Amino acid sequence: MTVPASGRPITPSGARTRLVINADDFGISPAVSAGILEAHEAGTVTSTSMMVHCPGWDDATRAVKTAPTLGVGLHLNLLVGAPIVAGVTMVDRRTGKFLSLAALVRRALTGRLDGAEVEAEAEAQIAAIEGSGVRLTHIDSHRHTHALPIVRGAVARVAAARKLPLRRPVESHRRFPNDIASQVHRGVIAWSWRVTSVGAAATIAPNHFIGVSMQGGERFEAQLTQVLAALPSGTVELMVHPGRVDDALRSVDGYTWQRERELAALTSAAVRDRVREGDIVLARFDQL
Repeated sequence: MTVPASGRPITPSGARTRLVINADDFGISPAVSAGILEAHEAGTVTSTSMMVHCPGWDDATRAVKTAPTLGVGLHLNLLVGAPIVAGVTMVDRRTGKFLSLAALVRRALTGRLDGAEVEAEAEAQIAAIEGSGVRLTHIDSHRHTHALPIVRGAVARVAAARKLPLRRPVESHRRFPNDIASQVHRGVIAWSWRVTSVGAAATIAPNHFIGVSMQGGERFEAQLTQVLAALPSGTVELMVHPGRVDDALRSVDGYTWQRERELAALTSAAVRDRVREGDIVLARFDQL
């Protein structure tokens, strides 16, 4: 087992693939949460990441109690709505709401974010989820913002202190090599992650991460089928975004109809049969 600066992989107990299928954005809207629960009930999605104080937050805190076998982590939200804690560097001073992704990236790259603010916000969001009766299994973030400078260090400190796995969003370029847009997206995230590894607290993560390469919706089912047919050995996190669409989602996020494509694939007979084959063990983060 290697111990990279970017996070210590969790070593599997056997040769088979131990697969966490994690659905992001639980709580972003009621319809998205309903779709995630539908995929969990179908036997594919084993884990989800929960967003705090988004349009679907109140519904999510009720709905999650109907799925006691679903692992739940924090989907750190630094983009939708307003922070829980008082913040100056995380927000647009005119509105008091979070910055846009572009503005957050600019502040992170130019050192104009306060890591203590980000850390306090992460702790506050964790407290909100735990206060609803949920025991957290892992941490990741909306739009991979935890890979940004300053944000990475703050979130890594929180994850390390709590001994929670932190998503390592570095995906192989060998997967779907002809998808140029996806290759660029993966490259930017991987570069940021490696740069911000310097000085960051050591955190644990599965051996492999897959998901950025499949975002977009158009070819999701075919891509998912290819991925499941050639999973690497060890522990794997497969990031997905299933959901239904409602006006609450449309008001805060542009990834809409694509979620229904992902949901259809994850609840299809072919995918459900594939994950039941003996070479895959479905798991939550707390079962790795």
